[in-house]
Amino acid sequence: MTPALRVPEGLSARVPAEQREPGLDRDGVRLLVSRGTEVSHHAFGELPGLLRAGDLLVVNTSPTLAAAVDGSVGHTRVVVHFSTRGDDARWAVEVREPDGRGTTRARACVDKGTVVRLPGGGRLVAEEALSPRGDRLWWARVSGAEVTALLREHGRPIRYAYTDRDQPLSAYQTVFALPVPDGTGSAEMPSAARPFTARLVTELVSRGVQFAPVTLHTGVASAESHEPPYPERFSVPGESARLINAARAAGRRVVAVGTTAVRAVESAAGADGVVRPRAGWTDLVVTPERGVRVVDGLLTGLHEPEASHLLMLEAVAGRAAIDRGYDAAVRGRYLWHEFGDVHLLLR
Repeated sequence: MTPALRVPEGLSARVPAEQREPGLDRDGVRLLVSRGTEVSHHAFGELPGLLRAGDLLVVNTSPTLAAAVDGSVGHTRVVVHFSTRGDDARWAVEVREPDGRGTTRARACVDKGTVVRLPGGGRLVAEEALSPRGDRLWWARVSGAEVTALLREHGRPIRYAYTDRDQPLSAYQTVFALPVPDGTGSAEMPSAARPFTARLVTELVSRGVQFAPVTLHTGVASAESHEPPYPERFSVPGESARLINAARAAGRRVVAVGTTAVRAVESAAGADGVVRPRAGWTDLVVTPERGVRVVDGLLTGLHEPEASHLLMLEAVAGRAAIDRGYDAAVRGRYLWHEFGDVHLLLR
């Protein structure tokens, strides 16, 4: 997006599509399609006619957690956003303050040793900043409560100030979400897949479109400073690797549903472009300099001008396509954020 271009007021999707107008379902959003610098406008329900038989959609199966929990530091109310569970049973967390409107604002003072009292007698202690880049996220240890049980009983989905009201957790689950045995998942919804319905998936399959599931558990985004993504846990299973490699060998398109799917599959790809089964942590940041080795297209939401995700979009489609597409999105009054419209970028 060009530096002068900003998202105008009024273009944030404040509620899910199915709540904006009677009779709409999740797929009642708009679809902007960029083929190079050519732009066209569609309803999301037209997606099956825009893809080809043999196209392979890579989808993220991570479920969304009720990751926001009320707590207190001394006599001060706070909200803890549980981001990512580490290998040592600690959690990466962000401690924020209620803003009086049902959402939160950044909290300036969290230090090593900060103690947060949690519901049900739980206690969280901040141990070390997650990254030398800043102290927004902390590795913290929780005692007196099991975190996934705490989230199930006392948590709610993370909500940002551009939304009108709290939504049930079901509003943040995609049709591809699968339960994880250890109860973990994504702190924020892999939102590019939200408009898919079971009916639409059935139609895509009937037209010969294939699906390759991967998993990437998304952490808490930086609502204020738009930092690059932190390391996240991911998995590309063997069958999905085989499907992706077969599609590429046959000259068929591999289209990622969401930036999380790109990060997962590109993390499993070697320099030769071959995808191998992998599971673990990825710190990959996809930039135009690094490029993409596997994906030919990306279905994603609309990102703010400062968001690091735009570098990934540029790596997939090129800067000219991004500038042209985002200019069309603003002029066409497309809606931004997780309940908003979507953008299909094809090389």
